[in-house]
Amino acid sequence: MSFATTDLCDDNAALLDDGRLSALPPVFRHYGKHVRFSGRVSTLKVHEDNALVRATLETQGNGNVLVIDGGASLRRALVGGQLGLLAQDNGWAGIIIDGCIRDTDEINACEIGVRALGAIPVKSSKKGAGERNLRVLIQGVPVNPGDWIYADADGILVAQQKLS
Repeated sequence: MSFATTDLCDDNAALLDDGRLSALPPVFRHYGKHVRFSGRVSTLKVHEDNALVRATLETQGNGNVLVIDGGASLRRALVGGQLGLLAQDNGWAGIIIDGCIRDTDEINACEIGVRALGAIPVKSSKKGAGERNLRVLIQGVPVNPGDWIYADADGILVAQQKLS
């Protein structure tokens, strides 16, 4: 997988202009071994509850990127080391969390790309509340199931189509 988000922006200026390509604000921290990752989007919307996150990461990822609208909560972690391993073992390319993670050392040992607002040691609840496969807003940027994510050291792009 060879791409640079800067080149994708330069090569797709028309898509940026008409909104079919957007950049997420630069508020996410990088975790996991893969700084660069891309894939088709699956979405979740949860609030301080990661039961649906676990259920999703237990399925085959097929190189997709799980985008989690956690409401930008900084109070509880939605992904920890066990879920990082699940994501790696089930073939997810990456996870983007508008929220927090925990077990950073364990996640940093995983062959996956993870972006989150930060880390906090407090675990989430496990009631199963939330929704999957719906349009979410991540830091004000709309993300739809089936969109494409391109992430590297310079940032995270959301595209309505696969870019070349």
